[in-house]
Amino acid sequence: MKRRLALLLCLLVSAGAAHASSARFCDRSHELSAAEQDRLLRFAAVLRDELAATDESVALLSRSGLDLSRFHIRYSHAAVAWRSEQGVWSARQLYYACDEGRPRIYDQGMAGFAMGTDDANLGYLSIVRLPPQAALALRPAVLDTRRALHLLAAQYSANAYAYSLRYQNCNQWLIEMLAAGWGGLADGEDLRERAQAWLRDEQYAPQPVEVGSRFWMLASYFVPLLHLDDHPDADRAALQLRISLPTTIEDFVRARFPQSERVELCHDDKQIVIHRGWTPVADGCKPADGDRVIPLVD
Repeated sequence: MKRRLALLLCLLVSAGAAHASSARFCDRSHELSAAEQDRLLRFAAVLRDELAATDESVALLSRSGLDLSRFHIRYSHAAVAWRSEQGVWSARQLYYACDEGRPRIYDQGMAGFAMGTDDANLGYLSIVRLPPQAALALRPAVLDTRRALHLLAAQYSANAYAYSLRYQNCNQWLIEMLAAGWGGLADGEDLRERAQAWLRDEQYAPQPVEVGSRFWMLASYFVPLLHLDDHPDADRAALQLRISLPTTIEDFVRARFPQSERVELCHDDKQIVIHRGWTPVADGCKPADGDRVIPLVD
């Protein structure tokens, strides 16, 4: 029960398969059936095809996890995808290592990323294709392991305040990585501090998440992965937490690089829908005019 409260409040816990290589993710609630695995593998194949269609070697990915519709939020976890010289795409991301009790940086293939959903019957993926100047500036930072690790906080908080060095969650690590790349920030022990300063200067301002009830705020006293001591007093009093979400990252990228392109993929138990543009695909993965539909059943 405590873990469910944490996931409902923070909105940001990385979803993933129970075992991906040697890494274990916290919130896989059940094993996938053969039919669910087949569906998600076909979904991952469409994701790979869409990434292969771009000339650039870096893109941003977002993935749905738990049903967060009560908060009007579809995506909970974001990562940066990069293509190797052999043409293989991987997603670099922050995840929380449960056994170790600390955050880690983890590279994952597209199949594993697509399978990191809480609902195998309904899932969403978002791809933001970056223009050449954005991709070229970002790639060296993404592949610089020392910089990636210097951007990693020692302590994880699922509901981390976007402008605090005390904790970090997956989306906060990603936006700070974008700052390191696009700001041309050199490596160093103070890299997170300089990344956040750059983001402030560039007007990165996550919209507050309306918690809606003090009951949810109390969860931080019982759940180890939740903290409120990094949030400003005014935000706590207003029941509004400024947290980095995939949508706030996408908004920032679109404003900075208007040439960026977005593709949204979704699936239910019958079909995959490919939706292009910055408007969201309809809830329930319902195709609109112009969307491509790939049947999953004969």
